[in-house]
Amino acid sequence: MPMTPSFEFRFRSADGLNIACARWKGDDRVRGVVQIAHGMGEHFGRYERLIDMLVIAGWTVYANDHRGHGRTARGITPFGDFGQGGFNLLVQDMLHLTHIAKEENPQTPFLLLGHSMGSFASQQYILDHSHEIDGLILSGSGVLDGLARVSKLASAGFNILNAAFEPSRTPFDWLTRDQAVVDAFINDPLCFANLQPAAFASFLAAASRLSDPASLRAIRHDLPIYVFSGSEDPVSQQLEGVEALIFRYHEAGLCNISHKFYSGGRHEMLNEINADEVRADLLAWVSAVNPVPGYKPLNWQTASGP
Repeated sequence: MPMTPSFEFRFRSADGLNIACARWKGDDRVRGVVQIAHGMGEHFGRYERLIDMLVIAGWTVYANDHRGHGRTARGITPFGDFGQGGFNLLVQDMLHLTHIAKEENPQTPFLLLGHSMGSFASQQYILDHSHEIDGLILSGSGVLDGLARVSKLASAGFNILNAAFEPSRTPFDWLTRDQAVVDAFINDPLCFANLQPAAFASFLAAASRLSDPASLRAIRHDLPIYVFSGSEDPVSQQLEGVEALIFRYHEAGLCNISHKFYSGGRHEMLNEINADEVRADLLAWVSAVNPVPGYKPLNWQTASGP
């Protein structure tokens, strides 16, 4: 059975929005903290299997439903609406949750995992706050400027994400080869297809800063980063975008980047038909960057090169 949150709570964002959050914690001594930033059109409840694995391995997990998403959007805020603060405030919400998690778990290793839109939010997060975390995990990521160049097709009603899988069974076949997962997404009342136009524009507006060499050089060079992607992921532009991202990070001086690409995989590798393998690989990387259980901080002097 999926593990229920140890604690559900909300915090008030800078614009007064109540952000829905949860914490999952096992019974044993905490090995570290993983914060999850979910993707567009979904919510943190879709990460149950990953959370179960992490908690069993000794990690405490925190997650929030982004503004315009999940339980945060219930009430007066419609799905897909970031509000006046836009994507920038969504990233600030993530930082707010980081500070809550760190206050509750002082002096413990802290990892940030972002998927899809959450991965681009995580890319922005580390431009200013890379010293807040001890490792970054990017799933279903790439270069946002690459996606922005083809966004006009999406705004015209063309499903660019599903195009490579036509004729398709559903409009969401691009998510994963696991049909049960696709159907669950479609039938989930907290999932939806598209951001509101203003929110989508604020999301794409982050592309220029995420690709700016000067901004990238501000990231701490020894930050361990793990990037994983499916070879058929349209958000990663069939690996072209994610390879470009890794190249940019190397050019900016980042020296501890690992990656794993999965042949045939689509966008949600954590929900793919080989999800057990993907989660095991992720846990292996997490264990490698934090090899000693307990509160011992990571030794950055031993960080390996690309």
